[in-house]
Amino acid sequence: MAEYENLQIERSDGIETITVARPQVLNALNVATLGELDQAMATARDADDVGGVLLTGAGEKSFVAGADINELASLAPLEAKRIARYGQEVFIRIERLGKPVLAAINGFALGGGLELACSCTFRVASTNALMGLPEVKLGIIPGYGGTQRLPRWVGMGRAMEMILTAEPIDAAEALRVGLVNHVYEPAELIPAARKLLGKILQRGPLAVRMAMEAAYRGQDMSVDDGLNLECNLFGLLTTTEDMKEGMAAFLEKRRAGFKGR
Repeated sequence: MAEYENLQIERSDGIETITVARPQVLNALNVATLGELDQAMATARDADDVGGVLLTGAGEKSFVAGADINELASLAPLEAKRIARYGQEVFIRIERLGKPVLAAINGFALGGGLELACSCTFRVASTNALMGLPEVKLGIIPGYGGTQRLPRWVGMGRAMEMILTAEPIDAAEALRVGLVNHVYEPAELIPAARKLLGKILQRGPLAVRMAMEAAYRGQDMSVDDGLNLECNLFGLLTTTEDMKEGMAAFLEKRRAGFKGR
C-alpha cells in the first residue's frame, strides 16, 4: 500500500481503515490531505480484498475539525472556488465509491469534517462527538457540499438552523435527528464500527453496491424514474452468480459464499 503523510492506513478482515492523522491541528483538512484521501479511497475501491472503508480521525479529540483555516485565509477568490470544487469532487467520489464507507466520528466533526462525514454512506459517533457547520461565523459558507448533503440527512429545517446559527450539536442530538446511526462510548467506537461494517461485508457485494446506487441516484430522480432504476438493477442482479448462491444458501439453510460475480 502507498505511504501517506497525513493518513494512516490499515487493512484487515476486508475493511480498509483510513485515519486522518494531523493531530497537531485536530486533523484539519488541507489540500494535501484531500488529495491523499482521494488516492486512498480509490485504492480501497479497486482492491479485491476490501469490502468497505472505515474512516476516522487520529487521537481522542477530533474526527476532522474542519478545513485548514491557515490555508483558506490567504486564498484569492478564484483559487478559493477552485479548492472548494476540488473538495466537492473528492467527496462525490467517496459518496459514489461503490463500497460502503462508515465514518466513525470520534470527536470534533466541524465544517469540512462534517461535510466529509456526510459524504460517507452512514455515520456512527462517540459520546464526546460534536458536529456542526460553523462557516458563517467566519463570513463564509460551507464549500464542500454541506449545504446540499446535510439537508438530505436531517431535513431542511434542522439543517438550516445548524448552518445559519453555526451552533454544533452533540452526539445525542445527532442520533435523534438521524445524522448518526449509533452512539458509543469512545473505547467502543471503533470495535462497534468494525462489527457493523462486518455485517455488511457478509452480504452480497454486488447487491450492496446496487442498493447504494439505487438509493443515491434515486434522490435526484422522480419517484417513477427511481422505481424504474430499482427494477432495472433488480433484474440485472438476477443474472449474477451471487444471486444464485444467495438463493441456494437460503434454501439450504447455510451461510452464502458470495464471490462478487
